[in-house]
Amino acid sequence: MIALAVPVAFALMALALLLNLWRVVRGPDLPDRILALDTMYVNSIALLVLFGIYLDTMIYFEAALLIAMMGFVGTVAIVKYLLRGDIIE
Repeated sequence: MIALAVPVAFALMALALLLNLWRVVRGPDLPDRILALDTMYVNSIALLVLFGIYLDTMIYFEAALLIAMMGFVGTVAIVKYLLRGDIIE
């Protein structure tokens, strides 16, 4: 069952990533684009974890953790810039 579930989940996450990319390009305003970028890095983390499960290796889980940390810091920096006009006070 896992042999079928992982490729199906991989395809659905790739589709979600493409739909988020469409929202980044065609978003009506800046907060929608920021939210789509945030969701894109969450989907990329899911793709890395699924690929690590598929290949049965741990290195992709570490890469997903690094992307999660950088994505959080990046989202906070973008939102702070959007709200205040600068990142460093």
